[in-house]
Amino acid sequence: MSKQRPAAVPTKQVDNDRVVVTEWRFPPGGETGWHRHGYDYVVVPQTTGQLLLETADGEHLADLVAGVSYYRGEGVEHNVVNACDHEFVFVEIEVK
Repeated sequence: MSKQRPAAVPTKQVDNDRVVVTEWRFPPGGETGWHRHGYDYVVVPQTTGQLLLETADGEHLADLVAGVSYYRGEGVEHNVVNACDHEFVFVEIEVK
């Protein structure tokens, strides 16, 4: 049996007919849980560090830098895990 990870904490900042903006706070080792993105989205890291992306194709480490955004399309399925020894924070902007 694997060790249970702490949950990442989402705080929805905006939810209207055009976008959903959510701040995600990950304690060290924290995870989102498996999910599928229903919209295209942009992630804006607020801290610098590594996230572990668990996908159907395996695990991948992503190096993120505060303020350097990236885009992904609708349909991405994964579990996102903070691989840092410090809190990791990003803002996710989903485009409806």
